[in-house]
Amino acid sequence: MSSNNAQVSIPMSQNTNGRPEMTTSNALKTCTEGAVLSFHNIGYQVKVKSGFLLCQKTAEKEILKDINGIMRPGLNAILGPTGGGKSSLLDILAARKDPRGLSGDVLINGAPRPANFKCNSGYVVQDDVVMGTLTVRENLQFSAALRLPTTMKNHEKNERVNMIIQELGLSKVADSKVGTQFMRGVSGGERKRTSIGMELITDPAILFLDEPTTGLDSSTANAVLLLLKRMSKQGRTVIFSIHQPRYSIFKLFDSLTLLAAGRLIFHGPAQEALGYFASAGYNCEPYNNPADFFLDVINGDSSAVVLNREEEDSKARVAEELSRKDKTMIDKLTEFYASSTFFREMKTELDGVSGVQKKKKNLALKEATYATSFCHQLRWIARRSFKNLLGNPQASIAQIIITAFLGLVVGAIFYGLKNDQTGIQNRAGVLFFLTTNQCFSSVSAVELFVVEKKLFIHEYISGYYRVSAYFFGKLLSDLLPMRMLPSIIFTCITYFLLGLKPTVEAFFTMMFTLMMVAYSASSMGLAIAAGQSVVSIATLLMTISFVFMMMFSGLLVNLTTIVPWLSWLQYFSIPRYGFAALEHNEFLGQHFCPGFNATMNNTCGYAICTGEEFLVNQGIDLSPWGLWRNHVALACMIIIFLTIAYLKLLFLKKFS
Repeated sequence: MSSNNAQVSIPMSQNTNGRPEMTTSNALKTCTEGAVLSFHNIGYQVKVKSGFLLCQKTAEKEILKDINGIMRPGLNAILGPTGGGKSSLLDILAARKDPRGLSGDVLINGAPRPANFKCNSGYVVQDDVVMGTLTVRENLQFSAALRLPTTMKNHEKNERVNMIIQELGLSKVADSKVGTQFMRGVSGGERKRTSIGMELITDPAILFLDEPTTGLDSSTANAVLLLLKRMSKQGRTVIFSIHQPRYSIFKLFDSLTLLAAGRLIFHGPAQEALGYFASAGYNCEPYNNPADFFLDVINGDSSAVVLNREEEDSKARVAEELSRKDKTMIDKLTEFYASSTFFREMKTELDGVSGVQKKKKNLALKEATYATSFCHQLRWIARRSFKNLLGNPQASIAQIIITAFLGLVVGAIFYGLKNDQTGIQNRAGVLFFLTTNQCFSSVSAVELFVVEKKLFIHEYISGYYRVSAYFFGKLLSDLLPMRMLPSIIFTCITYFLLGLKPTVEAFFTMMFTLMMVAYSASSMGLAIAAGQSVVSIATLLMTISFVFMMMFSGLLVNLTTIVPWLSWLQYFSIPRYGFAALEHNEFLGQHFCPGFNATMNNTCGYAICTGEEFLVNQGIDLSPWGLWRNHVALACMIIIFLTIAYLKLLFLKKFS
C-alpha cells in the first residue's frame, strides 16, 4: 500500500467510560490528495401508502436519520444488513436521490456540490447497464464521444479509451460484444469492468458504485475490488455499498460506514472497527470474517459476543449500559457510537467544514451544461441504435422474414381478385386485414423505450445526452426504418398477387397508407409504453386498444348505423382511417357487374355495381379530400402520440 493510502495507526487508551480514546483528531484520514466528501445531518423520508382505494392511508417512513461522516480518497465502504439504507445513502451522496423528503448537506472539499456534479462524478449501478450488442470498445467510445468536450480531438478520445482498456485489463476482449440474454458475450467480471470504464472516461475525482460485487463469484469480486483499490491509490475517492464481503476484500477497505435501519452504527477507519466493537463488549473470534461479525452483532446474534473472563470486570459498566430495557440492539449500538470518541472528533471536523459551507452556499449553479451539442448527441445515439438494431436479428431480420412470409400467405389466399360481387367482399376483407396487421405488428414498438429504460435513466443522469436527442435519435434509427421497410415489402408482395387497381398512383398510395397506419400505431405504443418498466403491461394495453379500434374500423359494423352517442368513438380509431383510405384508393372507379355500362344506371339487378356505390354505402366521401383527410388525421395522431411519449420521457422520474 502506498504512503498516501496507508492506514493511520492510532494508539488507543481507555477513557473513564471504558472506551478507546483516539490520540489523533484526523481519525478518518487516509489520503492527503483528491476530493473529500462530507455529509452533514442526512435524513431521508418517503411516503408509503397502505390500504385500498378510498381507505388508502399515507404514512412517512424514515429511511435514514441523522447520518454524518467524511470520505476521503481511498476505498470507502458502506456496509450493513439488507434494508439498512446503504443504497439510499450512496444515492444521496451521488445526488441521485429524489430530493423530496431529503434533508442535510453534502459538501465536496467544503463547498456545495456543483450543478454538474452528476456529470463529473462516476456512478456504476448495481445491474450493469451497457449496450450488450456493442463491443467493449464501442461502449467506451460512445461514453467518450458524448461525455468529453468537443474541443478534444478524436484521436485524443481514442487514446483515452485505449488507456482505460489497458488499465482495466480488457485488451483481450476489447473487440468482443458485451452480450445480451440472447447472445453470449464477455464474462461477468469483464462486463463489470466495462461499466466501470464507462464512468472512468471523464476521469472523475469521486467514483460511486452500488453493490459492485453483485452477481460475481468470490474470486471475480476480489479482482474487481483490487482494481478499485489501485484506482484509489491514484488519489480517487471510491465510495461503494456492499453487503457481505469476504475477508480478503474487507482488508482493502480504508474507511468503513456501518448502517442498520437507517442509523449510523460506526464510521471510521475500517481496520479500527474491530477494536471499536471490542470496546463495546463484542469480540470477534480469530477466524471469523469481520464483515460477517459486524452483521451478526447488528442482528443481535448472541454468539457474536465473546468476552474473556479477564475482561469481564473491566467491561461490567459497558455491559450494564447496553442492557437497558426497552432498547433494541440497533438503538444500543447507535447510542454507543454517538458517545464515542470517533463520533466526537468527526463532528468537530464536520463543524469546521460547515462553517466554510455557509460562506459558499450560493456558489452552486442551477442548471448543468452538456459537453456536446444536440446534433452531436443525435448522431451518436442514432448510430448506436442502428448498430443495436443490426446486432439484434430477432428484432430486425426476423421481422422482415415474417413480413415477407405473411405477404406471400395473404397473396395466396386472396390471389387474383375478381371484379364481381365476391371481389367486393374479398377486397374489403384483405384491405381490413392489411390495416389491422399493420396495427398489431406495431405492438413491438413498445419495447423501444421500455427495454432501455434503465440505460436511458443512467445515461441521462450522468450527462450523456438530452432527452430530446435520445428521443429523436431512437425515432430516426429504429422506429422509422423498422416501420417503413415492412410496409414496402408487404405492399410489393401483395399488391400484384392480389391484382389490385393497376395504376402507379394507387400502388404508391397504398404503400404510403400502410406506412402511416404503422407509424400511428407505433406512436401510440410509444405513448403508452414510455416510462413503463414492464413490456407485458404496455403490450396488453396496446392490444386492448386495437381490439376496440377494430370495432369502429368500418368493416365489422357500418359506421353510418352506429347510434350518435357512440359514433364519436370512430374518430379515435387508427384502423378506421387506414381502412377508409385503402377503400377509397381501391374501389374508386371499379366496376363489379358483368357487362356493366355507366349509362345503365345500375339496372343489372346487382345490389352494388360500382366502387362509388360501395364507398357511398360505407359513408366515405368520393372527393380527393375523402382520401387525403384520412392521412391528415393519421399524421395528427402521430404528432399527438409522439408528443405524449416525449413528455412522459421528459418528466419521467429519474431518481431512485
